[in-house]
Amino acid sequence: MTEARIMRGGCQCGAARYAATIRDPAGYLCHCTMCRRATGGVSIAFTNVAQADLQWESGPDWYRSSPIAERPFCARCGTPLGFRYLDSDRIDLTIGSFDEPQFFHPTQHFAMESALHAWLDTSALPGKRSDEHQPLVDRWMNAVGKLPD
Repeated sequence: MTEARIMRGGCQCGAARYAATIRDPAGYLCHCTMCRRATGGVSIAFTNVAQADLQWESGPDWYRSSPIAERPFCARCGTPLGFRYLDSDRIDLTIGSFDEPQFFHPTQHFAMESALHAWLDTSALPGKRSDEHQPLVDRWMNAVGKLPD
């Protein structure tokens, strides 16, 4: 366990922002069908925190994703920000929405019965940096004169 620290995060456009006291850098991958559909991904990386350790600085919007849960998101840009059971005092926050997602590390998988197993280990696939893809570089340079941070 690490020392608690306040970490910030939010959506892509900046309309929804939060600060969370993180007491453990553990994260997990959820493979359930609902999370896949809610995020558009093959799985979603979460960290679980007490709702008392979370402060919404702006936003988010919420939708009831099932009879037992709801999800925070940004209605402006669509970024999924988390998941919580209606009867829980804890909430899952999406690892990718943190400003420093590299702080977290995966510790387990959840809902393996619906995992897309071909996507679990892609480490042997060839890789390419985005700044090596000239059509993308050209688009950014033409639009704003630089690559994004």
